[in-house]
Amino acid sequence: MNLKEELTAILKGEVENAPETLAAYSKDASLFEVRPRLVVFPKDTEDVKSLVLFVKNHPEEKLSLTCRSGGTDMTGGPLTESIVVDMARYFNNIFEIKNSSARVQPGVWYRDFEKEAAEQNLLLPCYPASKDICTLGGMVANNSGGEKTLRYGKTENYVMELKVVLQDGKEYIVKPLSLQELKEKMALSGFEGELYQKLFTLVKENESLLNLAKPKVSKNSAGYYLWNIWNGETFDVTKLLVGSQGTLGIITEIIFKLVTPKKHSTLLVLFLYNFAPLAELTNTLLLHRPESLESYDDHTLRFAMTHIADFIQLLKGSIITLAFQFIPEFLMFLKGGFKLPKLVMLAEFTGDSKEGARKKASAAKKDLTRFQVQMRVTRTDKEALKYLTVRRQSFNLLRHHVKGKRVAPFIDDIIVPPNTLGEFLPKLQYILARYKKITYTIVGHVGDGNFHIIPLMNLKKEENRAVIVPLMEQVHKLVFQYGGSMTAEHNDGIIRTPFLEDMFGKEVVQLFLQTKQIFDAQQIFNPGKKTGGDVDYALAHVSLQNKPRT
Repeated sequence: MNLKEELTAILKGEVENAPETLAAYSKDASLFEVRPRLVVFPKDTEDVKSLVLFVKNHPEEKLSLTCRSGGTDMTGGPLTESIVVDMARYFNNIFEIKNSSARVQPGVWYRDFEKEAAEQNLLLPCYPASKDICTLGGMVANNSGGEKTLRYGKTENYVMELKVVLQDGKEYIVKPLSLQELKEKMALSGFEGELYQKLFTLVKENESLLNLAKPKVSKNSAGYYLWNIWNGETFDVTKLLVGSQGTLGIITEIIFKLVTPKKHSTLLVLFLYNFAPLAELTNTLLLHRPESLESYDDHTLRFAMTHIADFIQLLKGSIITLAFQFIPEFLMFLKGGFKLPKLVMLAEFTGDSKEGARKKASAAKKDLTRFQVQMRVTRTDKEALKYLTVRRQSFNLLRHHVKGKRVAPFIDDIIVPPNTLGEFLPKLQYILARYKKITYTIVGHVGDGNFHIIPLMNLKKEENRAVIVPLMEQVHKLVFQYGGSMTAEHNDGIIRTPFLEDMFGKEVVQLFLQTKQIFDAQQIFNPGKKTGGDVDYALAHVSLQNKPRT
């Protein structure tokens, strides 16, 4: 029997290898194209266990398992030359939402979950900008964050418990353990006991090194979060599995903590024509505790104006109504000497009433008058939506409207301390300006110091592909100089794993390798991500298609 026949014989779910299926699963939202051998759709946990045991028991085949759900990853995380495990087809049940928590499977689409949670006035606030097309399992795998992270934090703060199939083919419950519970785990015979013994020893013996390695920014998705597991009282392996990109096991169930959101919000919109006041202005604004603080640059704004028809459609309006909505911006454009602002900032204030939210925004505006920047407080939700749509939809629209070029996410997720932005951003723009042939946009979560830089490139040209590594190295060097991380939300995947040593150093990367060995000595789960990354492999798999994956 061939591989497909062998797997079909042991699984209840489907096994597919049609050319169109393999082509669809060879791409995500990243630079890369990697053609898998097979795509498997497990029907239940028993199927997942059978898959893991099959790979484990056939080492000569050099097989591996790479989980995938929404396919929105921007790093090549769900791409493999071996077996893709699609979790969206069957692992898509919302079991329960109650008592400010939810029990779900990883293939649940966030958009569906959001609606059900909202019926009970609950929210999972760590959603990314791709919330309409991503799944809950992908959010856990990447440790996703987004516009609400400033107030609520990332996915790692909301995972209470996981069910995970590990390398021995058994499903385990992983949750925070007290010291006594940890000792009981370590006393177990077999794989589970050995895992806890080795992991606790690794973390305990390297406590000082790990504390130094922990990024000093509010968000990080680089590496394994070994520094988060043990706080002296609680040993929590969920903190390691979150953000591990499916490299340590296959998650089959998740329990999330949820929050009760405020019912009303108002935006304070700021228009900056230079970066000089940015750091001090941001820090002053943060004192007023906005729920989110987003931004987009003049390149993004210009693109939005060029593709106004798309925004009319997204806003469900007409050219006439939209024109009236943008009268205040037009007047500001005149006052600014017909120049677009270098940066548009969106500070969201929330409250139990519309008036309460508006008072917070107005108080912040009054406090910021000394910076002499143009500002306005939105009056309606519809008015706020036009700004938020530019921010949320810019990447997706870029992907589908740039002829002869494509979005190229490789410096797409940098973060530095917000108090360094006044110095950092001009230096970043100086680096980017030296690459004359690259068009780019910068959007992001300015309140966290987290920016998404999306170059637009024709990757069919070798000279353009040759820019990727040098530009990454220059941007990373600047980011590390300011104490930042090369990825706040998007994770390592194929694109950044080779650069982990530049960020953490050899000793810490060696601990990452030991962690992978403890969990997955046979390299069953998504190899080449988090550990074992290779620049040459990455460049060899850059997609030459300028047409985006739909």
